[in-house]
Amino acid sequence: MNSKILQLVNDIPIPEMAECSWNFPCPSLSDPEAELAAQLEKSLPALAIKPGSRIAITAGSRGISRIDSILARICGELSKLRAQPVIISAMGSHGGATEEGQREILKGYGITPERVGAPVICSVHAVEVGKTADDMPVYVDDEALRSDGIIVVNRVKSHTSFQGATESGILKMLAVGLGKDKGAQHIHQLGPQGLKTGIPQAARVIMSRIPVLLGIGIIENARGDIAAIEALEPSAIEAGEARLLQRAKELMPAIPFKTIDVLVVQEMGKDISGTGLDTNVIGRRMIAGEPEPKLPRISRIVVLDLSKNSQGNASGIGLADIITHQLYNKINFEKTLLNIISSTFIERAKTPLTMPSDKSAIQMALMTCWKADPLAARIMMIKNTRCLQNFFMSKSLLAEAQQIDNIQCSKKYFPLSFSDNANMKKYF
Repeated sequence: MNSKILQLVNDIPIPEMAECSWNFPCPSLSDPEAELAAQLEKSLPALAIKPGSRIAITAGSRGISRIDSILARICGELSKLRAQPVIISAMGSHGGATEEGQREILKGYGITPERVGAPVICSVHAVEVGKTADDMPVYVDDEALRSDGIIVVNRVKSHTSFQGATESGILKMLAVGLGKDKGAQHIHQLGPQGLKTGIPQAARVIMSRIPVLLGIGIIENARGDIAAIEALEPSAIEAGEARLLQRAKELMPAIPFKTIDVLVVQEMGKDISGTGLDTNVIGRRMIAGEPEPKLPRISRIVVLDLSKNSQGNASGIGLADIITHQLYNKINFEKTLLNIISSTFIERAKTPLTMPSDKSAIQMALMTCWKADPLAARIMMIKNTRCLQNFFMSKSLLAEAQQIDNIQCSKKYFPLSFSDNANMKKYF
């Protein structure tokens, strides 16, 4: 980078920060696996599963709390009935739409044959099984089609691109996850409105064509722990997911401040959110023609790194304003491009301004956030958009923080610590 530019930002002072915690309500299950087992013990016998039946259980590309234990418990309950459980990947075009890439993602979550007690099959082949009322072709993973029954497992949460009665959950896992790259592409081609109507339509077609036995809906609280888990019969999946979504929205993490000059995010990634940075948290959707959320209003977003479990997929990078060379050098452009093409939201793939270090990236944000005095900037630093209970903030946010229930801030402010290469020490 031009030394004059680095010299220019090097003179920008960075405000001191204080550590804070926000003890918002986080109801959680003490033993979600036991809760699930109790529900399965009631539901599975009624399904009259025959000994030797091949029952496929879906596993997606998102990081879900205790997902390996949950899948292991489902496999264990099926084995008691002498069924043959198998885990099948259901993640659309993620993992570079390759068997190896999808297996690597699942392995990163601890989903291995040894851990779950069943084979883990990653297939990228899908077969057309019908069309929606809008004449959109619907695809299903051929491994699902070869099974005697399917149990669909997913977290229920707000979608990052649209709002509807159902958004991201069991229906999406059916339509997009099991649809592989073909299904994902067709559903995304009509944009947010296509997602809103296409996902439930495609899911209904799939449930009429293949033997879906149960939908397992998981809700996480703002701390990332499991708040609820439910086994839903096929006829109750759509209504049950809509009900779970409303509760999930009440529990989702949020930024407590209405306006921020600079938001520093230590990591983004596909395991954290489908868009790398959760659009519902940062107040940015960046979809042409779609209105942006009203809050929070963030002038500059700086992202320092890409999570390991993202496997180089930097989809959503365009939601940031400034990134580091460290992040840029971890991008697998083939995986990212494939995911972006499938989503069709190309605005989110635009490469932000790239700076050589954490320090210069933060300084560039301060230089361009329209604050005459950088030391008066409202700065918040978070680990990622899923972990918001602990954060750091500059003194200019103190007055507002004191008006928010259950936020506790240290009285000690300190300068951020940087190494010799100007990268920041890990604060989370």
